[in-house]
Amino acid sequence: MLRFVLRRCALVLPSLLGLLVVTFLLIHAVPSDPAVAMAGDAATPEQIAHLRQQYGLDRPMWEQFGLYLGKVASFDFGESAFSHRPVALDIVQRLPATLELTFASLLLSVLIGVPLGVVAALKHNSWPDYALRIFSVLGVAVAAFWFAIMLQFLFSMTLGWLPLRGDLSATMSRPPVVTGFLLLDSLIAGRWDAFGDAVRHLFLPAVTLALGGLATIVRFTRSGVLDTLQHDFVLYERAVGYSRSRLVWIYVLRNSLTATVTQIGLLFGGLIAGGVVVEAIFDWPGIGSYTVQAILTGDRQVMLAVTLLVGAVYAMVNILVDVVHGLLDPRLMGRA
Repeated sequence: MLRFVLRRCALVLPSLLGLLVVTFLLIHAVPSDPAVAMAGDAATPEQIAHLRQQYGLDRPMWEQFGLYLGKVASFDFGESAFSHRPVALDIVQRLPATLELTFASLLLSVLIGVPLGVVAALKHNSWPDYALRIFSVLGVAVAAFWFAIMLQFLFSMTLGWLPLRGDLSATMSRPPVVTGFLLLDSLIAGRWDAFGDAVRHLFLPAVTLALGGLATIVRFTRSGVLDTLQHDFVLYERAVGYSRSRLVWIYVLRNSLTATVTQIGLLFGGLIAGGVVVEAIFDWPGIGSYTVQAILTGDRQVMLAVTLLVGAVYAMVNILVDVVHGLLDPRLMGRA
């Protein structure tokens, strides 16, 4: 197992390096001058030239990239041109909010998607199956920004049941920061009022972000269960008298989840990357809104750091997915 994980980790660094190269080239291909954006409209040419020299923007591209790699190797991601603070500090402060939203969305997708996928497989070619197949197509096709706006219009602006934006009401005092996760910090401090308010703020963005993943998990679970039900061991266990529920939820489901686990792993990284739009719409104080702010201000240091973070998350999750596959089916370890 350890050798398997180390071999996977050895492939991460070249992948992240390639990601940084592509991102660096794309950022520099955009016809914009970060020094002008940082200096503001009232800046003089001398001030703009000083900023270019200060941030190394007057050097050749390859030299800028080499300097950046040297800083990244020492975990120095530079200074944000917008907040004028270390990018690493901004990310550390905002990452818990993004992870909280991502975990909530993924939990909704899994807890609802897997049972619905099993139901669709067991009711193959009946009306529940057709309805869930239509839902899985629509769930992937619906644009997240449109769904978010519709939820805001219905539950916040029309019915007034849920907050429109943010992660906590302005009239609610925040609990002391212990973990950085608002829900956990509220529980640790015994602030049930803050916990309930945070859950209400979390609900709409989590549902918005979960829709596409939920539809994907339903589709892959259905396909996996249908395939497993055709295996000989299922017919044998039916013959020896296993109950239907035990057969499906213990034996069939475990042998059907390989593709679903892969999708769950990919969804985790995808939710962090895809949360940019959702966080911006709901004014969620996470990495997504921070990235939108960086794009609008031409903050290259932030864009590079966030890209590297998302790439690292994808890589780590893929390694974890491979490990889970090995636990579900130890034969895969020998083939890897």
